[in-house]
Amino acid sequence: MSTSDESAAPAARRPRISPRAFAVAILTSLVLGAVLGWAARRTDAEWLVTTLDLVGSTFTDLLTFTVLPLIFTAIVVGIDSLRAVGGGRTAARLGGKTALWFAITSLVSVVIGLLVATALRPGAGVRLVPDDADLREVSDQEAGSWSDLVTGLVPDNLISAFADGETLQVVFIALLIGAACYALGDTARPFVEVNRSLFEVIQRVLGWIIRLAPLGTLGLIGNAVATYGGEFFAPLLRLTAGTYLACAVVLFGVYPVLLRGIARVSPLRFFAKSWTVLQFAFVSRSSSATLPLSRQAAENLGVHPSYASFAVPLATTTKMDGCAAVYPAIGAVFIADLFGIPLGWPQYLTIVLVAVFGAIATAGVTGWFTMLTLTLAALGFPPQVVATGIAVVYAVDPILDMMRTATNVAGQIAIPTAVARTEGLLDDEVLASPSGPPLLEQPAGTRG
Repeated sequence: MSTSDESAAPAARRPRISPRAFAVAILTSLVLGAVLGWAARRTDAEWLVTTLDLVGSTFTDLLTFTVLPLIFTAIVVGIDSLRAVGGGRTAARLGGKTALWFAITSLVSVVIGLLVATALRPGAGVRLVPDDADLREVSDQEAGSWSDLVTGLVPDNLISAFADGETLQVVFIALLIGAACYALGDTARPFVEVNRSLFEVIQRVLGWIIRLAPLGTLGLIGNAVATYGGEFFAPLLRLTAGTYLACAVVLFGVYPVLLRGIARVSPLRFFAKSWTVLQFAFVSRSSSATLPLSRQAAENLGVHPSYASFAVPLATTTKMDGCAAVYPAIGAVFIADLFGIPLGWPQYLTIVLVAVFGAIATAGVTGWFTMLTLTLAALGFPPQVVATGIAVVYAVDPILDMMRTATNVAGQIAIPTAVARTEGLLDDEVLASPSGPPLLEQPAGTRG
C-alpha cells in the first residue's frame, strides 16, 4: 500500500499469511467466482445465486460494523500523534516544511486522480443496490450541496451519530475530540491510550475478517456475474487502468518536476538511485517494509542522514500519494458510479480536502483502507455502501496495490530530497557520485 499500504487492510500488520499467497488466493477467488456466477446465470441455478449472495453479503456485513469505530479511533489517535513532529525550532521548521510539501503534492495527486476518474468513469455500466431496505433509495439521491453538508454535520447527540450510522457526523465528532485531546496534552493521555488500544483491537478484528476476503470475493464477484453478466468486469478493468494511469502521472510526471524545479536533481539521477527500491516496493506492496531501503536511497541522493532518519519514516506513515490521494479519489468515483450516486463539485472538493488533510489527521495509521473509508464517510455514504464498495474493490486490490505502493515510496524519497535542498541539507558530492552505500538487506515486513 502501501500499507496496503499502505495499511492495506490495516489488517495485515503482522500477517502470518504470506502477502503473495494471499494475493494469489484473492485472484483465484476472482476467477472462480466469475466461473460460478457464469454457471449460475447459464443454468438458472437459483440456489447457487442465493449461496453466492449470502457469502458476499455476510463478508460485507462483517466489514460494515468496523467502519465507524475505525474512523473514530484512527482520527483521534492520528491527530494526537502529530505532537511527535515537535521538538525545537529546527525540528519544527523542518517538520512544517516537510508537511507543507506533503500537502502540496497530495493536492496535485488527488486532482490527477479525480481527472482520470471523471474521464474514465470506472464504475459506469453497472448499478448495485445495497440489500438493506433502508438504503434502497441511495441510488436515487441527488448530488448534495454545501447546505446539506453543514446540516448533516452536527449530530443531535453523540450516541445517535454511531447508532444511526451517520458517518460524516462521526468524522466531525472525531475531529473535535482529537483536537481537544491534542490541546489538553497529558491530561487527555489516558483517553488517547484507550482509543489507541481500541484502534489496535479493531485492526486485529479487521485482520481476521480480511482473511475471509478470498471467500468474500468469490461470493461478491460470483453474485455480480450471475446478476449482471460479464459487463461487471469492465468497471474493475477501468478501475485498474485508471489507478495505474494516475499513479504513473504522479510517479513519472509530478515528482520529476518537483525534483528538477525545487531540488535541482536530475530525474534520471533520482530514478537511477532509487529504482531498486521502487521495484522492491512494487513487488512487496509495503512502504513500511521498504523503509530501510527508502532511507538509504535518500541518503544516497545526498540527503543529510539525520534529516533522512526523520523525514523518511514520517513520510512512510503520512506521505502516501498512491494510497491516500490518487486511489481514494478514483475509488470514491468508482463506488459512487456503482451505486448510481451522483457527485457534484461540493463532493469533489470534499475528496480533495480529505486527501490533503485526512492523511495528516490520521498520521501513523494512514493507508488505502483508512483513507478510502474516510473519504466515503466524508461524502456521506451509508456504512453499508462503504463496506460493499470496499469489498468489491478488494477483488483487484493486489494488482492495484503494487502501483500504489511504488508511487508512495517514490514520494517518500522525493519530498525529503526536495526539502533537504531548501534547507542546505543536500550533499551534491554524494548526489553526483555514481552510487552510494549499498542498500540495506531488506528485512521481512508487512504490506503497506
